[in-house]
Amino acid sequence: MRQRLEPKLFSILRKGYSRNDFAADLVAGVIVGIVALPLAIAFAIASGVKPEQGLYTAVIAGLVVSVFGGSRVQIAGPTGAFIVIVYGIVQKFGYDGLAIATIMAGVFLIIMGLARLGTLLKFIPYPLTVGFTSGIALIIFTSQINDILGLHIRNLPSNFFEKWYVYAQSLRSIDVNSLLVGLGSLLVIVFWPRISHRVPGPLVALLLATAVVQIFKIPVETIGSRFGSVPHGLPAPHIPKVTWHMLTGLVSPAITIALLGSIESLLSAVVADGMIRSRHRSNMELIAQGAANILSPIFGGIPATGAIARTATNVKNGGRTPVAGIVHAATLFLIMIFFGHWAALIPFPTLAAILVVVSYNMSEWHSFLKVLRSPKSDIAVLLVTFALTVIIDLSVAIEVGVVLAALLFMKRMSEVSQVNAITRDLQDEREEEELPLPKRVIPEGVEVFEVYGTLFFGAVDQFTESMRFLDSKPAVLILETRNLLAVDATGLRALEELLHQLSQQKTHFIISGIHKQPLFAMQGSGLLDRLGEDNICGSLDEALKRAETLLAQKQPLGQN
Repeated sequence: MRQRLEPKLFSILRKGYSRNDFAADLVAGVIVGIVALPLAIAFAIASGVKPEQGLYTAVIAGLVVSVFGGSRVQIAGPTGAFIVIVYGIVQKFGYDGLAIATIMAGVFLIIMGLARLGTLLKFIPYPLTVGFTSGIALIIFTSQINDILGLHIRNLPSNFFEKWYVYAQSLRSIDVNSLLVGLGSLLVIVFWPRISHRVPGPLVALLLATAVVQIFKIPVETIGSRFGSVPHGLPAPHIPKVTWHMLTGLVSPAITIALLGSIESLLSAVVADGMIRSRHRSNMELIAQGAANILSPIFGGIPATGAIARTATNVKNGGRTPVAGIVHAATLFLIMIFFGHWAALIPFPTLAAILVVVSYNMSEWHSFLKVLRSPKSDIAVLLVTFALTVIIDLSVAIEVGVVLAALLFMKRMSEVSQVNAITRDLQDEREEEELPLPKRVIPEGVEVFEVYGTLFFGAVDQFTESMRFLDSKPAVLILETRNLLAVDATGLRALEELLHQLSQQKTHFIISGIHKQPLFAMQGSGLLDRLGEDNICGSLDEALKRAETLLAQKQPLGQN
């Protein structure tokens, strides 16, 4: 059943929206807006942009996705998953380059949604997502060592190992004040849930640390000392300047942003579905995410996607419709207007502590260890993706990971795809459970082969080699395909070559038990016409009767 391209909000409002619904969404939206405040600021700074740009993103993307999205409770905004890719783009192309890449990613996301590719993203291998997510978590953790220890290193190398080498060289310059503020904030975040789950730990740590630093005049770096004052309002819309050189150089990062955003948003939507027993519209969600990523940079924002933690917070606090997401965006906007100037007082060690906890939650180390007990091919995808994310680049990691996963999958499929001669098996006296098919009388001059699995380009070689050197040149060759599930263009080519080979040998070719996909593929390629419909039989018994008829008539190949 095709999904409707209609926002969930529109469907809900059409069915009816009560005061009680609004009361629940209002409370949840305000709480989520407060939760999103420190995260939006922290993610922006870690991404190499100004703190207010994270707030712009949370407001714009949060509003757009809630209004036009395909999920009832999705909360969108900047997330930790984007930190690595955003930081790399900003360092290489500046903010204008990031804005262009984000807009391009938004266009890609809309195209994916309109093409109804939302359901295809579930085929992204699990080891791949665990690999790059764990790699991102390690990079985020590594990037926060400088601020949580107060090392004041201004030009950190981008390379992972070089960064740790610089840290090791700078350990003597640890600032005790920053360390105490950072560790204190970390302890508050970790242990606050034991006191209250309703008020988020990161917000408590942020308010408490900021107050302590200001009251006791503790000399640590703050947002104000590094960035100056924080604007309290949205900027005027601005279209970034585009050059052809920049555009071509940003295609790969834009694709990475689109893939990452789609995976994160749909994963978040699936998690939310399980919590509220609903079903999201994946294609509509992609379209909304695309629109959000087009508008966000126009208002000075950065890439956005569905945020699992904030979405879960929304659900746990009673949010059940997209109105909660709209309230969340409005809450952030009002906080930015009335209290934005106070954000300059937030100490950097506290933001670093928040991101350390985020990185730990992102690391999925339980899942990482679990995949290490999986088949070797999955372990290879996990470790290669993880290593490439950490050592080289997230774009490279995703691209190589997808290709490697596809190659290993094709290898596994080729291993289970085979073709065997079963003529003697059908004739021999054996226990019934040992036989692939019940015993039958095979006429002299007839050979029966059975093909298993899928006949695609990764498995054709074995099929071709098995069929090329027949022990004899039978009068009739029957290819039993009841276990052939699918065939591609390369497989069709192999069947055509087999038909040509058998035609030269004056051997009749019959196919039995074929499924719909291979049959339609053969029909579309014209192979069915060349073989003759009478030589396509529904079962092996029909194929044997057809073989007896051909032997009796001694007809040329392909004639009725």
